[in-house]
Amino acid sequence: MDTRQDINLSKLKNVTVRPTSAGSLEEVVQGIIDGGTREHPLHLLDLDDLVGKHLIWLKSMPRVTPFYAVKCNDDPAILATLATLGTGFDCASEAEMRTILSLGVTPDRIIFAHPIKSVQALAFAKAHGIRRMTFDNECELEKVAREYPDAELVLRIRHDSDRVLIALGKKFGCDARGDGRRLLARAQELSVTVIGVSFHVGCGSLDADCFYHAIAPARSVFDYARDELGMRLWLLDVGGGFPGDNDKPIDEYAQAVSRGLQEFFPPNEDTVYVLGEPGRFYVGSAVTLLTTVQGKKVVRDDADNVQQMMYYINDGVFGTLFDWLSLREIKDLKRAVPLVRSERQHDRTFPTTIWGPTCDSTDIVCEDVEYPEHHIGDYIVFENLGAYGMTFATNFNGFPKPTVQMYVKEDTWAMLHLIAGTDWKQKTLTFFESILGNRAHQQR
Repeated sequence: MDTRQDINLSKLKNVTVRPTSAGSLEEVVQGIIDGGTREHPLHLLDLDDLVGKHLIWLKSMPRVTPFYAVKCNDDPAILATLATLGTGFDCASEAEMRTILSLGVTPDRIIFAHPIKSVQALAFAKAHGIRRMTFDNECELEKVAREYPDAELVLRIRHDSDRVLIALGKKFGCDARGDGRRLLARAQELSVTVIGVSFHVGCGSLDADCFYHAIAPARSVFDYARDELGMRLWLLDVGGGFPGDNDKPIDEYAQAVSRGLQEFFPPNEDTVYVLGEPGRFYVGSAVTLLTTVQGKKVVRDDADNVQQMMYYINDGVFGTLFDWLSLREIKDLKRAVPLVRSERQHDRTFPTTIWGPTCDSTDIVCEDVEYPEHHIGDYIVFENLGAYGMTFATNFNGFPKPTVQMYVKEDTWAMLHLIAGTDWKQKTLTFFESILGNRAHQQR
């Protein structure tokens, strides 16, 4: 039994274990607000939300093994929890691989999913037995053949969603029916093993059907490899891009993936191992950001009517609100407005701009949105800040990143410690349903 994951949970700092009967994290938020103004921003990380997302994934896409995208949020509590739950991990660098291995995660639970890898990173992967990795061009293929000929390569093809927060296709991915076929032939010439195909529709896709449409060209690569090259591919990586906000369910996306798998990789005909690289789905809704108003400017016209309310808060786009630049770009403005708390639901609203704390004039959190009046010292709360907040944050102008405080209920915390030593391959939906069923029976 590997006890390292249990030890990793026990080492976590700033964890508050709440009674099983406790309500939502809203009670915690209210308690912090009632406690007075804070100088620096605060992230509240809800580990119960994270565990709940894992169960949703297992129920929604039972054929797709989740390999969490470490780049999305590498908080130690998130990584330790997911390692305990039995996810795999999508790593993009030596540092990420080193971090995941230190949790006691075995190399077969890691995919080195960066199509361009340094020689040093390849050497690290080779030394630690991390064999699966992506590629999308001939130079990378030749580099891997030279530096790590025993690697198991996954060809990354390009298939872009029309509406995404961050598009990736311009940088990574090859044409499935053009360069993809030539790369397979070149790999065969170099005696390098290609085991499958991957794609990534982009971060935060707003188009569920793009997953279905991406699986079709992946199938064509499998067929070409088999029919023309005598090569058997056995892995399909459907990438990331799944929604993770608390008001954006994954159902539509899961249905699109499942429909694509059923049509192009039917389970009774194909023994294909399918994995995904969710990041935002797992952690997006797990973090709530509490900021405070440190400055306020009221802009009036000549008749003394309020034209604009401006607030200056202690986090911004150079901090953990960077992702909101993408929200404005795709005009998803509902998400780019902070939470209106219940006590202000019926207050008069004003055209409002919220600025971050830095001296840079591009540090705009949201602009010209209707929002109730606030005052210096008041809290402004943002939901769904778990994805790409902390990992993108800087200390520009010397402003600190938010402190992170973790919360978890007693029964969830006990369950994590209970399963920590179980082999990851045994942690199926049936396994968790059994654990949760026994727990419910004991609580009666």
